[in-house]
Amino acid sequence: MSTFDNPFDPARRLRSGCPCGQHASGAEHDASLQLACAAPEDEAKRYEGVVASAVMRAVFPKEVARRAFLKSVGASAALGVLSQFFPIKMATEVFAQGVGKLEKTDLKVGFIPITCATPIIMADPLGFYAKQGLKVDVVKTAGWAVIRDKTINKEYDAAHMLAPMPIAISLGLGSQPIPYTVPAIENINGQGITLAMKHKDKRDPKDWKGFKLAVPFDYSMHNYLLRYYLAEHGIDPDTDIQIRSVPPPEMVANLRADNIDGFLAPDNICQRAIYDGVGFMHLLSKEIWDGHPCCSFAASREFITTSPNSFAALTRAIVDATAYASKAENRKSIAEAIAPAAYLNAPPVVLEQVLTGTYADGLGGIKVDPKRVDFDPFPWQSFAVWMMTQMQRWGQIKGDVDYKGVAEQVFLAADTGKVMKEMGLTPPASAYKSFQVMGKTFDPEKPKEYLASFKIKKAT
Repeated sequence: MSTFDNPFDPARRLRSGCPCGQHASGAEHDASLQLACAAPEDEAKRYEGVVASAVMRAVFPKEVARRAFLKSVGASAALGVLSQFFPIKMATEVFAQGVGKLEKTDLKVGFIPITCATPIIMADPLGFYAKQGLKVDVVKTAGWAVIRDKTINKEYDAAHMLAPMPIAISLGLGSQPIPYTVPAIENINGQGITLAMKHKDKRDPKDWKGFKLAVPFDYSMHNYLLRYYLAEHGIDPDTDIQIRSVPPPEMVANLRADNIDGFLAPDNICQRAIYDGVGFMHLLSKEIWDGHPCCSFAASREFITTSPNSFAALTRAIVDATAYASKAENRKSIAEAIAPAAYLNAPPVVLEQVLTGTYADGLGGIKVDPKRVDFDPFPWQSFAVWMMTQMQRWGQIKGDVDYKGVAEQVFLAADTGKVMKEMGLTPPASAYKSFQVMGKTFDPEKPKEYLASFKIKKAT
């Protein structure tokens, strides 16, 4: 029986035979390895169900005894009978707030104004932080280097970062080495290659030699996906074109001013260029790698160590907000919540096009792709291994790399899985999985062979 199934249903089993205990069979478990982020409609009932399930398991360890109890008192009266012997209501409130006193209740979390930060931003106006007893000041920040420096300098307790950034910080790339972590991925997909309108007839990347293209940061999925895409089309990203780092809020202005020919950027930047009539969508990043990670929720190991209860509460708020954002029916209301100037400062219609996946492509067409951006908090460690192969491919790191050692220090899959289980979500059974990038399979067990297979690369 799932933790969140009705414990007073005599037709349900108290324990299942699958490895995670969430499914009726091993086959059902295997079929659900892909994370399911469905949040129950009533959160109070969800927490009450968790506590009641635990009490039922403790009181009736044998299935036959539970069934006899339910038969004698009736399912509808069972909760009341149990409450005479155990304070279920009080325990539910304690569970919802987590265990242990919060070391800090006032926190600062930095973010870049893009839709990738949706869970971090919406958790403020929609009350996900307050629900955990936190008062979080979400601070809009100009660029990724500023986010990194303010977080390292402890001006922010945690931050919205590009998923490769905590790896780079931990390895000492572009800054002093500091142990950093990724408790949750913020979003998957949600990026695109946008080109200036003057290039609408140049859809073959082989025609892009001499282009100046922008990405938001050197240590970004945008940089690695753009380089991957170009190299697969025979373009050497270090010799045939120029790649510049441009903060997302400045990208559309640079495209309008003809300083760049295009960018691989986060949304809502791509859609804003289309809305302003200065660019068109060449392709979505999911067409390069469907399900790729982009941004993350990041915190230092020092913050986790010195404020473990506050960190846990913050992670619960982010995971809960991410689960809410994953539901298509919530996307329009989320667009309204994050549109104001204090957050994204963007027209709601632009955010709706991104979040609902029904959007103008800038070439006169309307496209529909509900998975243009999606939200899945689980920090797959195989994602981190892939990022390090690309850091090595393009010369950002050299020599032997302890792929799994670094991935498991930075991407906190076990901790996030624990939080997700406590919240009634279903984490994957393993933190490693294979996936395809432009049709090429990545096996996280063979990163060196994967790296060696590329013809165009800078160094290994």
